Amino acid sequence: METLDELRTKIDDIDNAIIAKLAERFKITNQVGEYKAANKLPAKDTDREAKQYQRITELAVQHDLDPEFAKAFLAVVIERVIQNHEEIAEKHAKK
Repeated sequence: METLDELRTKIDDIDNAIIAKLAERFKITNQVGEYKAANKLPAKDTDREAKQYQRITELAVQHDLDPEFAKAFLAVVIERVIQNHEEIAEKHAKK
């Protein structure tokens, strides 16, 4: 049996990977925001969001994760992405 410290080290490693992947995700979504701003597209894309929620629900079920938790997590991420896209659009509008 693993010790508590060993288990916590594994948790820390997973947390590190999650943060690294979130940073990577936001770099890409900021590129999407730049594209949307340059092409005068809205920050919010409800069709894309609906597809993402469905995809995340299916993934959560596949991985034995509570789908409602997964959707709540995604909602926080999407809210921040939209906020970033709006800020990027404002910067483009001032140019």
